[in-house]
Amino acid sequence: MNSAPSITSAPPPPPAQPAASPVSGKAVRPGDRIFLGLSRGSGIALLVIMAAIAAFLTVRSVIAISGDHANFLTYFEWNTSGPEPKFGIAVLAFGTVVSSVIAMVIAVPVAVGIALFISHYAPRRLASPLGYVIDLLAAVPSIIYGLWGALFLVPHLTGLFSWLDDYFGWTGIFSYADEAPRALFTVGILLAIMILPIVTSVSREVFLQAPKMHEEAALALGATRWEVIRMSVLPFGRSGIISASMLGLGRALGETMAVATVLSPSFLINLSLLNPGGGTFAQNIASKFSEADEFGQDALIASGLVLFVITLLVNGAARMIIARRKEYSGANA
Repeated sequence: MNSAPSITSAPPPPPAQPAASPVSGKAVRPGDRIFLGLSRGSGIALLVIMAAIAAFLTVRSVIAISGDHANFLTYFEWNTSGPEPKFGIAVLAFGTVVSSVIAMVIAVPVAVGIALFISHYAPRRLASPLGYVIDLLAAVPSIIYGLWGALFLVPHLTGLFSWLDDYFGWTGIFSYADEAPRALFTVGILLAIMILPIVTSVSREVFLQAPKMHEEAALALGATRWEVIRMSVLPFGRSGIISASMLGLGRALGETMAVATVLSPSFLINLSLLNPGGGTFAQNIASKFSEADEFGQDALIASGLVLFVITLLVNGAARMIIARRKEYSGANA
């Protein structure tokens, strides 16, 4: 007798999984909400402070410029106490830009070299103390640098200035009239020494974050130490070097007491960088603010607004450069 075919039942369907809640990105825990609120509030407070500073400078600057009987951008003198006030920022803008450029040209290559030595060449026993000393130099007050510059640096620059005059005096830029070396070139050297620790510290930390696998791969292929740095470390840290340089430039543009200590200011643009003369925005504000009347203070605030705008433009240009070189940043490594 034939048996009836067996009927196999289908396996039961798996239990339905609960639908996953979409990730909204919003803070869920109380701690997350508090941190989000504090972070957002800090960002908004920063924007409000910047806007308040810009508004204050603009209002006071409009009062001063409206009472100026000369061209504020091109006039070469600063007289705010006469019956017809005449003042301009041509000399101040020239001195600020030139001294800062000199400082950057001197400081950035030296700072990058020191950072590379600490991060990739120096033994560990030497790298740590040297890095600590560099960080300590960044905390020295500017007045200490100014006193050192006035009492030690200025008397010892006569030989350097004479040497530059002997070999490069024909350019006019390095002609020297055997006067006291209280010139824009002296200011640039002092500013370079002051910003050197900042640029070095930031660049060193960036170089230490370079991917070790890239360096080891280059070494495995037979590259020398310098070739590893040139092909792996420097491209990775390029954005960091630019950021460090902008931090140093910000201090150089706004430095006050050190510049006022070593510079013999005058409202005259001298072609030679080795002869006394010139001035900077910060130095002029610091030296004249206590003696100025209300209108004179408004005029100094107007010059401060120009320095504020220059700083914003420099930082904006740095951000554009970094954005164009985003492929070299650490985020994409």
